[in-house]
Amino acid sequence: MKRTMTGAGWLAVLAALALSPAIAQSAKQPSASLPGGFIYLRDVDSSIIQDIRYAGANNFVGRKLAGYDAPECVVKKQVADALAKAQADLKAKGLSLKLFDCYRPARASRDMVAWANDVKETPQQKRYHPKLNKRDLFKLGYIAAYSGHSTGAAVDLTLVDLAADNSAAFDPKADYADCTAPADKRAPEGSVDMGTGYDCSDNKAHTGAGSITPQQRMMRQTLVAAMAKQGFVNYAKEWWHFSIGGVATGAFDFPIRARSQ
Repeated sequence: MKRTMTGAGWLAVLAALALSPAIAQSAKQPSASLPGGFIYLRDVDSSIIQDIRYAGANNFVGRKLAGYDAPECVVKKQVADALAKAQADLKAKGLSLKLFDCYRPARASRDMVAWANDVKETPQQKRYHPKLNKRDLFKLGYIAAYSGHSTGAAVDLTLVDLAADNSAAFDPKADYADCTAPADKRAPEGSVDMGTGYDCSDNKAHTGAGSITPQQRMMRQTLVAAMAKQGFVNYAKEWWHFSIGGVATGAFDFPIRARSQ
């Protein structure tokens, strides 16, 4: 959910939100075009699995977020190249990356803010923060009004065991346990067991959490090591969130549209 920046970094983002030509022109873009420096991940490595969660209802808000008009991973070209290198290394181990979120339109972050400020909440939404009030997600660092994802330099992802049965599908009508429960009780994600589900706002989701099994810790370490080798840095409160330095040029708000075939 949350991707933090501090001080001068956020001043640059806010300035970009106000002044970026890419934002001002986004409504006029053809469906297949992207601002300079952005690319569809599939055009670099189609073997990387994608499950863009904010383009549908399988997420903590329970609906599609603003700006996610297609379930496509869009990132800066340098990020896509680095992901492809990590994927090549992981394939040799029988693993694959699976992307949950990539570039995030700034309007989607505002959509998250509106949701967090609304006192209404369903049991399905509560599964993602079982021990917290959703209004506390801001001050605890799980949601931010301005996200590093909007720069195209951050991604949310996990690992998939290519030899495993990953066919279990999410059922929106099912009564799943919360995101901290054992993997066979919580919503299926078609990935290795990292100890919590994706977007779980809980101490157990902190990358270095001590409340997970040795196997879960090993898989987290495998993911962190594969990403670090390509220059990605993990956000300590979320085992799934990584960003890469030197490629962000401000935040953007163009919608994610379908990729041309």
